[in-house]
Amino acid sequence: MANEFTWHEVKEEEKKEIEKKAKIIMDSFSKKIEKIDISKKNKEEETDSRRKNYENSAKINREIMFSNAREKNKDFIIAEKKKW
Repeated sequence: MANEFTWHEVKEEEKKEIEKKAKIIMDSFSKKIEKIDISKKNKEEETDSRRKNYENSAKINREIMFSNAREKNKDFIIAEKKKW
């Protein structure tokens, strides 16, 4: 069993067999994917969003980042260097 997975030179008949198997797999996948209707969206996806107010989210994140920082300058967080 392990021998069939080791490297060996592929003959023409093996190439054709591999191509046939790959085609069968791709065809069955494409048939299944055709059944999916991507035009329908969930109502929650259309209306609900993690970030509803884009202007305030950057400000809030900045405030949180600076409040959690140990050392900070006016506009910069001073990070530790090689202390871990």
